[in-house]
Amino acid sequence: MDQWICSPFFIAKPEDGLREVAGPGQIINAPVLPGDDPLARMSVLHRGLADHVTAALAAGRRPVSLAGDCLSSLAVMAGLQRSGIDASLVWFDAHGDFNTWETSPSGFLGGMPLAMAVGRGEQRLVEALGLKPMDEARVVLSDARDLDPGEREAVASSRMTHIAEVSEFLERALPSGPLHVHFDTDIVDAVESPAQNYPVPGGPSAALMEHVFRHIGRCASVAALSVSAWNPRLAGAAQSREISMAIIAALLDPGEANKNE
Repeated sequence: MDQWICSPFFIAKPEDGLREVAGPGQIINAPVLPGDDPLARMSVLHRGLADHVTAALAAGRRPVSLAGDCLSSLAVMAGLQRSGIDASLVWFDAHGDFNTWETSPSGFLGGMPLAMAVGRGEQRLVEALGLKPMDEARVVLSDARDLDPGEREAVASSRMTHIAEVSEFLERALPSGPLHVHFDTDIVDAVESPAQNYPVPGGPSAALMEHVFRHIGRCASVAALSVSAWNPRLAGAAQSREISMAIIAALLDPGEANKNE
């Protein structure tokens, strides 16, 4: 059984429109956050999320985290590690999220979590969570069609696997053992899913993402899912929500494999 955990924040600022997404039975992770420093606020927020992930796993439930940004994925990783689950990471995103302070043109923390996860760049949140940085060789980054110049160099020189075309998952062997799947909903073509904070032209269709996620759900052991959600305040939010939830459902409840998968 899945345990939905909603953290209704974007970079530690309230985003209450996410609270009702998963419906009855979801856990709301909304502790009182201190001061104005984003990293201090995120440390409190994500320690709470990691605690909820750990509790869900202890109860035999699979954690599904929904939040407004990708930094929440670090808390899911921390909860898995605390529970003794050594998961590989498959990261679906229109962006690389592999910036550091040195490569980021904007200094936006939301563009750094994958780099943080493997021990690069900013580490205060990683340390606050007690997260052991991941081996880059156990990370698969998919799509990432929008990379900053320095970030592009960092991805190319890393030991991560970068699968630019999402459809390649249907042909490739998936990482062995448990998987942590991270899904930033902006990976989907913004024509179909427009309510994104940082839309990028192109990208896979919603139908292809459903197909790929159903394939992963059938063929791999998905230990946890983290979702960086659409913006519920933007035009097209209802459509983006419907599309994103269908993609998520394909991963979490994929049904039986057919003869072609």
